[in-house]
Amino acid sequence: MKTIPRRIVTGLRGGKSIIEEDKIVSNVSEHFPGLIISDIWSTDSMPVKLEEEKIIENTAFPNTPLNGSYFRYVQIPPDHQLGIKEVAGQPHPLMHQTNTLDYIIILSGEIYLIVDEGETLLQAGDIVIQKGTNHAWSNRSDVPCIQLAVLLDASKNSAIE
Repeated sequence: MKTIPRRIVTGLRGGKSIIEEDKIVSNVSEHFPGLIISDIWSTDSMPVKLEEEKIIENTAFPNTPLNGSYFRYVQIPPDHQLGIKEVAGQPHPLMHQTNTLDYIIILSGEIYLIVDEGETLLQAGDIVIQKGTNHAWSNRSDVPCIQLAVLLDASKNSAIE
């Protein structure tokens, strides 16, 4: 099952609010079979310039611009569909760390959030505040998990060094 989101963008014309865009997202990548990532919107400044859209290329691991943000849609297939195999000495082979503060909402399905020293099962409606720590996602179910994430550029996490 491949789900691609619809994006609606509002704006102003003549001092009145309008719908500038209403379409299925075209900025979609399938980095592994069934792993769908769509970087819906990005900014490269704070405060945000509302009249600008920063066009970005989807990457498996985000490259959040300095002082910027990403709004990311992710569909994560079951681990067995990705062919993920355990690696000795690692909590998960897809462990990674970004220099961002992430607000993540699980929309559907379930997934495990794995960190260096633990893991927890997340289900639809759960929210994660990911503070630049090493982590991975493990979908041990038989259905995809869909999550939305807002990633904000952050200063280096000194606790990780």
